[in-house]
Amino acid sequence: MAETEDEGFADEKDQIEVDEAISLDSFDSTNSSTKSLSESVHEYIFENGRRYHAYYETDKNMMPTDEKEQDRLDMQHELMLALLDGKLHLSPLVEPQRILDIGCGTGIWAIDTADEYPAAEVIGTDLSPIQPKWVPPNCRFELDDAELPFTFKPNHFDFIHMRNVSQSISDWPNVLSEVYRCTAPGGYVELAESGSDIRCDDRTMAMDDSFKVNVDLVIKALDQIGRPPATDTILRERLEKAGFVDVTVVNTKQPLGPWPKNRRLKILGAMTLMGMEAAIEAHSLATLTRILHMDHEDVNEICRKSLEAARNRGIHMYSFHHVVYGRKPGEDE
Repeated sequence: MAETEDEGFADEKDQIEVDEAISLDSFDSTNSSTKSLSESVHEYIFENGRRYHAYYETDKNMMPTDEKEQDRLDMQHELMLALLDGKLHLSPLVEPQRILDIGCGTGIWAIDTADEYPAAEVIGTDLSPIQPKWVPPNCRFELDDAELPFTFKPNHFDFIHMRNVSQSISDWPNVLSEVYRCTAPGGYVELAESGSDIRCDDRTMAMDDSFKVNVDLVIKALDQIGRPPATDTILRERLEKAGFVDVTVVNTKQPLGPWPKNRRLKILGAMTLMGMEAAIEAHSLATLTRILHMDHEDVNEICRKSLEAARNRGIHMYSFHHVVYGRKPGEDE
C-alpha cells in the first residue's frame, strides 16, 4: 500500500465533502520599481520550446512570456475572481484615486480595476511588455523592475496590489519598503498568492503522488535561490515588518479538480484543472532545468505524470489561495 500524506488534515467539520457520484477514473479536462528599463526588455530567449524574458538576469522571472502563458494568466485571472466571489480585491477601498498593480502580467487585473474605479488612475508595472494597446483611458502600463528603487512619489497610491509574484522576487524587505513609502497614509496594500502546500483530508493522496512530487521539486528549486513559497504567515509577517497595520488574512480553499460535492467548490476545482496543463509546465520547465539542472526530457516526463495525477478524480487534493492586506497608518496615528 502506498504511503499516504498524514499531515495537515483539516478538522472533519472543515473538510470538503467529496462528490461520490463522479467517476474515480483519470480524465482529460476540456482540451519601477519604476526605473526605466534598457532595451533588453524587448529581448527574449527560447528554451524547452517556450519563450522567456531575457532581462539582465535570466532567472529574474522564470515564467514564460509567450502567448500560451498569456492565455494561462488570463484564465487564472478568472479563477482568482471566482475564488473571491467576483471581487478584484478584498481591501476595503473607498473611492481610491491612484492604484498600482505590481507584476501586472497581461494587465487584465489593472484593466478590470480601471473599469471598476473610473475616477482612479490605474498603473500596471511588469518586466515584459505583453499588455494590450487598447485599454481604458484611466489605465496605463510601465516597464519596471519591482526590485529596483521606485521613482513614484512618496505617499502617492491609495492602493497597491501584488498577485502571484513570489516566484520572481528575492528581496521582499526592499520591495515592501518601497511599497510602504509610496502608499498614501490610510492607503492599503494587498498581497495575493496561490499556496504551494498541497493538502488532502481523506488520505487519497499518496506521499509519492506525482503532482505533489512535482510541486515539491519546484519548491526545492525556489528555496535554493531564496524565493520560498508564500504562506499566509509569511505574507502577514512581510506586511507587518514593513509597517502596515490592521493586517487581515483571508484563506480560500482551492480544490484541484471537480471532485467536491459543493457546487461552488466543484466549479473552482474544474477551473483550476482547466489551467493545470499550462500551469504545471510554466512553473516547472525553467525552474527545474536551470536551478536543479535536470534534463529537459526528464522534466517533461515529470510534468506529464503530474498532470495525469491532477486529473485523477479519486485523489482529493486542494491548496489555499492566500489574500493578505494591510493599511498604512494615517498621519495622526
